[in-house]
Amino acid sequence: MDIMEEDKSRNSNLFKWLRHFNFKDKYRLGIYNDTTFEQIFHVRLRGRGVFITLVLSIVILIFGTTILIAFTPLREFIPGYPDSDTRREILSNAMKVDSLERELSNWSSYFDNVTRVVSGENPQTKEAKLDSSYRNRRFEDSRTINDSLLRIEVEKEEQFNLSINNDDKRIKDIAGLYFFPPLKGVISSHFETKANHFGIDVVAEPNAFVASTLDGTVIMANWTIETGHIIQIQHQDNIISIYKHNAKLLRQVGDLVKAGDVIAIVGNSGELTTGPHLHFELWYKGVPVDPELYIIF
Repeated sequence: MDIMEEDKSRNSNLFKWLRHFNFKDKYRLGIYNDTTFEQIFHVRLRGRGVFITLVLSIVILIFGTTILIAFTPLREFIPGYPDSDTRREILSNAMKVDSLERELSNWSSYFDNVTRVVSGENPQTKEAKLDSSYRNRRFEDSRTINDSLLRIEVEKEEQFNLSINNDDKRIKDIAGLYFFPPLKGVISSHFETKANHFGIDVVAEPNAFVASTLDGTVIMANWTIETGHIIQIQHQDNIISIYKHNAKLLRQVGDLVKAGDVIAIVGNSGELTTGPHLHFELWYKGVPVDPELYIIF
């Protein structure tokens, strides 16, 4: 009870001092030794100087605290303020959400086109731009003795429009198409032009069906020593898909196929194979492209 009365008396004295504060009066601010009562420092100010000093002290205190919180690691100790790990997680989640939104938009457009095709209407085309991080691949024409017979034939046959093009041009049209995955499985070997591997190898269950990735016409269904049973399909917009090492071909040259139609069975045919798998290549205007950039296997 005595403490409460003492606090009330101090507050009342402070209010009385503020009420009778005069800007013309002189005041002295001093620092004393509490033991010896020796004056260590003092300054004399008029009432206006005292007021300005108090205001500047408050402003400097607020400004300094703001700088400490905004530009130093001390802000991480404030409850509710995200630390560096939390900010990285927020950024990662934002990128994942953005990817999911794009994927949902693509699937929505795909199903809308499927509905249009079933209804007898023409599907809508979608213009798409490649990601800014994408760099155009250049094809180096380095022939060796072990080159596939298919490659030699493809380079000679002008009607298939597979002449080698070394112009450094960005692929703009192919990214806007919806490719059907030819086979669901595990990718055992990726696209690598430096190793003369112009496609990907997909391992799946034995006797799995291989499907056409787009609508098109079968322009080759043959057998070679190196690649075994091979089928090649010409699509619109100068796109060609190639399927190698099949156990059996289910289509012939001249057959019209739709995206998703079964064209072969996974096998292990040919000399250049190490086990049952599908070697899948995708060519655009005579240049091999990485199928993983456009198809989810």
